[in-house]
Amino acid sequence: MYTLFRKKYIIPVIAAGFLYVGTSFKDDFFEIAKQVEIFTELFKTVNMNYVDETNPGELMDKAIKSMLSDLDPYTNYFNEQDVVKFKINSTGEYTGIGAIITRREGKVIVKEPYKGYPADKAGLKAGDQIIQIGDIDLEDYKEDASQLFRGAKNAKIDIKYSRQGKILATQIILEEVEVKAVPFFGKINAKTGYIVLAQFNRKAASETKEALEQLKNDGAERIILDMRGNPGGLLNEAVNICNLFVPKNETIVTTKSKIEKHNNTYKTLKDPVDLDIPLVVIVDGKSASASEIVAGALQDLDRAVVVGSRSFGKGLVQRPIDLTYGTQVKVTISRYYTPSGRCIQALDYSKKDKDGKAIRTDESKYNAFKTKKGRTVYDGGGILPDVVLEESNLSYITLALQKNDGIFDYVTEYYYKNPNLGDKIPTFTDADYANFKQFLKNKNFSFDTETELALKQTLEAAKKEKLDESIVAEYQQLLAAVQKSEETQLNKYQKEIKNLIVDEIIKRYQYKEGLYQYYIKNNSEIKKAESLLSNTSEYNKILRK
Repeated sequence: MYTLFRKKYIIPVIAAGFLYVGTSFKDDFFEIAKQVEIFTELFKTVNMNYVDETNPGELMDKAIKSMLSDLDPYTNYFNEQDVVKFKINSTGEYTGIGAIITRREGKVIVKEPYKGYPADKAGLKAGDQIIQIGDIDLEDYKEDASQLFRGAKNAKIDIKYSRQGKILATQIILEEVEVKAVPFFGKINAKTGYIVLAQFNRKAASETKEALEQLKNDGAERIILDMRGNPGGLLNEAVNICNLFVPKNETIVTTKSKIEKHNNTYKTLKDPVDLDIPLVVIVDGKSASASEIVAGALQDLDRAVVVGSRSFGKGLVQRPIDLTYGTQVKVTISRYYTPSGRCIQALDYSKKDKDGKAIRTDESKYNAFKTKKGRTVYDGGGILPDVVLEESNLSYITLALQKNDGIFDYVTEYYYKNPNLGDKIPTFTDADYANFKQFLKNKNFSFDTETELALKQTLEAAKKEKLDESIVAEYQQLLAAVQKSEETQLNKYQKEIKNLIVDEIIKRYQYKEGLYQYYIKNNSEIKKAESLLSNTSEYNKILRK
């Protein structure tokens, strides 16, 4: 049943309504039907009577997305165009250019080309601004530009790009791009193996297993599994990766929902590769979802020592549901729980502060749980490591530099001023750091800290109320004080920022592979993980607490 009105727009409101009713089918059936009827009548009335022409499709799109935005960031509606545009292929292969591309202030920027893939072969570098793809000028193109790089294998795409003020042209030939879940593994020393797990696609467990077995064959007697920055992915792959280290039929994660069919327990199904090899897992604040399932399960089962900083805390489970007319909704259906019963989720989206932001549970209200051997662990969102490393928690000034590309833009300029660095490890001196700070000043770099943004918003409000003339002097004084504080922070966290600059420089010349080679010899967190594994008594002491 559909509602037909002016201009022959057909709105599937009843069909959509019954989808939601069918999902709940509880005592609120009448309330849902009532609200659907009210909305249908309102929608029809507005479209038929509004003084200007309306676009019913756009109105409905905004209405639905606005409604869902009040729930959580992960429950999303996809119209027909969205479904075509954003369908995720999690097999680990797709036809593309092999590069990370971002949009910043309306500009399409190459963030990172992958070694040996189409973008790299075409000569694109990090920092290049793509200005034209085929016949499409990107200056006024508001859609997702990466979709313009889609096409059949061997398709040729002409592009124009800007580099250091020069307009250049090249041609990209599309090919199958394999996105590796394990982009690197190797030995730190004669006895310690190191595995980077970057994502959870359909090859995650098989690639991790292959790396583990190869390292063992090469003499590794202990393993570091690095999941820093891993945003998660497929749940089954997380279970299968745990299965490499824990016995068959072991509970890894449970999901709990108000709907019985969404309550599931996920157990290991295979024989493990190694039950005894000492294992350290590294996580940080960007390790989320499936990463947290692996870290939490191995911690709860006393199978690994977790080091780093508290993980992100994404413990909500989504499921895509197809709707009518080729649309789709991705709905949060349940929560993840580790074997000890801890909920991974950090933010409570059912409780908002005065600014409408979800509330994080206060540390004093964290609940205690017991691992398999009786160690005490806590919930509160994310996984708190057994060994918290101070350097894994970045300062707010460093996070601002990362968020607003201060380091990225500086290294782009550095790269072209130092073209012959090659595979050498850069020495970043105090003089270089002074140049970095001067670069930020010359570019009028804005850290956009909460304090800085609040000040700017205050001035904007004062301008609207025509009060800015009376407060401009005080505003400038406060802004100067904030900027002075930022300068102090740049000096205070110089070592931390220098390390990230060096990382970015190495990646420009030697790609991600070179960065990992550098990490296994120089990264502080990896060094501490290796030191812990080398100290058998300390390692065992942590797991027996």
